[in-house]
Amino acid sequence: MNHLRTVPAIVVMGVAGCGKTAVGEALATALGADFIEGDRLHPPENVSRMSRGEPLTDALREGWLDAIGERIATSVADGRKAVAACSALKRAYRDRLSRFCPGMVFLYLKVDRETAWRRVANRKGHFMPTSLVDSQFATLEEPSADERAVMVDGTRSVAGIVKEVIGRGQ
Repeated sequence: MNHLRTVPAIVVMGVAGCGKTAVGEALATALGADFIEGDRLHPPENVSRMSRGEPLTDALREGWLDAIGERIATSVADGRKAVAACSALKRAYRDRLSRFCPGMVFLYLKVDRETAWRRVANRKGHFMPTSLVDSQFATLEEPSADERAVMVDGTRSVAGIVKEVIGRGQ
């Protein structure tokens, strides 16, 4: 995958605390793309569940994934690139999102459990408790070689990740 600068949409994915929002915002700015924060599209009942430390089921994620996919599709249909922050932990979730924009690419920010836990513990004002970090890793299906995905080390600096990503294909 050497053309990230030219794809219509990029979904920055990974477990809680991997840096999806920070990298997604910076990448969207660098590419002149719309930024879509997936966490803001969760229905209130999902936020309540996660706030109580209850992991979401596949069924509870469906409407949320569709909301993100629809936002991506709208940006692309309007002639703009889109960068979305979405955990997209399972292949089925990535396949569901891809139906909204077949050319999208997933940027997987890989981090270890300790890094994710520490980052989640240090966040202020976010609904995701550290108790859900392990469930995120239990749910995670890393992208396969046959998926439109690129993996980067999520422990690197945001600027370093963005430079690497936009440098691909030059």
